[in-house]
Amino acid sequence: MSDETQALQPVPGPEARQWAMLCHFAAFAWVLAPMVGNVIGPLIAWQLKKDLDPFVDQQGKEALNFQITVSLALMVCGLLAWILIGFPLMLLVCVAALVLTIIAGIKANEGQAYRYPFAWRLIK
Repeated sequence: MSDETQALQPVPGPEARQWAMLCHFAAFAWVLAPMVGNVIGPLIAWQLKKDLDPFVDQQGKEALNFQITVSLALMVCGLLAWILIGFPLMLLVCVAALVLTIIAGIKANEGQAYRYPFAWRLIK
């Protein structure tokens, strides 16, 4: 997004910023349900509050799309584990997902729209 476009958008309120941040951080539900919690968490947070503010809707979709992409990448890494390259790739995907999710949550809490790099945007 350019600086001019970003300057025209109103700053979301504190509740919208908090829910947008929660949409990103809900991906840590993978601790409770591996391989599905990272998708279910953002999906639930987004579905609960997507009508609250357009910022929450946009960031919820972004978080969900990224977590779907991460899950697909981890499945491919699981298949590649048969030829041993999948294990280091899996570690790389997990570390990148962790770092990018934290950055996205912080940016959302600041009221800045965050777009994940490398995300396959299935939900528009």
